[in-house]
Amino acid sequence: MNPRLTCPRPHLPRLLGFILFAAALAASAAVSAQGARTVRVLVGFPPGGGTDAIARILAERLKDDLGAAVVVENRPGAGGQIAAQALKAAPADGSTVFLSHDHTISILPLVTKNPGFDPAQDFVAVAGFATFVNAFAVSGGTPARSVTEYVNWVRSQQGGKSAVGIPAPASVPEFLVKVIGEKYAVNLAAAPYRGSAPLMADMLGNQIPAGVASVPDFIENQKAGRLRVVAVLGPARQATLPDVPTFAELGLAGFEDVPYYGIFAPAATGRAALEQFGAALEKSLRVPDVRERLTAMGLTVGFMPQKQLADRERAYTQTWTRIIRNSGFQPQ
Repeated sequence: MNPRLTCPRPHLPRLLGFILFAAALAASAAVSAQGARTVRVLVGFPPGGGTDAIARILAERLKDDLGAAVVVENRPGAGGQIAAQALKAAPADGSTVFLSHDHTISILPLVTKNPGFDPAQDFVAVAGFATFVNAFAVSGGTPARSVTEYVNWVRSQQGGKSAVGIPAPASVPEFLVKVIGEKYAVNLAAAPYRGSAPLMADMLGNQIPAGVASVPDFIENQKAGRLRVVAVLGPARQATLPDVPTFAELGLAGFEDVPYYGIFAPAATGRAALEQFGAALEKSLRVPDVRERLTAMGLTVGFMPQKQLADRERAYTQTWTRIIRNSGFQPQ
C-alpha cells in the first residue's frame, strides 16, 4: 500500500478553515466598501488659493464628524461658475456640496447673462461658517507702503496707469479697482486671473504691482513680508491686520457689507442630509484647532444655520444688485 495514500493530513482542516475565514473577511470588506460613503466638497478655484485651503481644513475634520470620506474636488474656472454648474448636475442625495464665498453665489448671477445656474432655484443653503473682507495689496517690488504712496507711484509711471490683479472678472475686486481709480483720479486697469493662486504667484514674482483679493488669500504672504496689504474693506480693522486701515478710514465708504463663506447643496437635497451636514459643520467649528487655523487666515469664524446663511445671502445679493446697477455695468 502506498503510504502517501494512507497518511493522515492533520493540516488540511486547518487550511480549509483559513480559506473559509479569508473568504468571509473578503465578503465583509466588500460589503463595507459598498456601504462606505464619500462626500464631495466642490471648490470653484484652483489648489493653493485661500478657498481651497479653507475647504481642506474643514474636510480634514468633517470626515470624523460625518463618519464619511470627505474629498475636496477642485473645479476651477470662470469665478466658480464651473463648480456651480457641477453642483446643479449632482445627485441631490447629500453626497455633493459646494463650498463657496459670495462671488459665485451672489455676484456671478448679477454680472453674467447666462451663468448656467440660478442659486434661488438650483441650490439650497446648508450652513455658513465665516465672514471675511477683501483687501488691497502691493507686491514686494512696489515701493509703496500705503494707498497714498501707491497712488503717487502709479502717477509716476509711464502714462500714469497701472494694472491691478483680481481673482475673477466682474467680481467685487473689479468693482473696487474701478472705484479706487475714480476716487484717486488714476488710470487703474483690472487684470482678471483664474483664481487667487495664479494672482499670488504673479504678485510674488513682481509680474503685477498690486492686487485685490480676500484677506485669506493674502495673509500668509503678508506675514512673511513678501507683499504688503495697505487697506481692507469692511466696517472695522482686522484682528490679523491691526495696523492696516479700512477704506472707510481713507474716505472710501460703501463697502462695509462683508462677504460670507457657506456650504450649498442641490435644491432637492433632503432635510435629513442638510441637517446632518449642518450639525457636523457646527461641531467641527467648535474644535479649537479648526477655529484657530481659520481665524489665522483672516476669517471671522461663526456658525450660521441654514436660515441665517440663506438670509445673509439674500441681503448681500440685494446690496450688490444696487451697487452694480448704479455702476452702469452691463452683464456680459
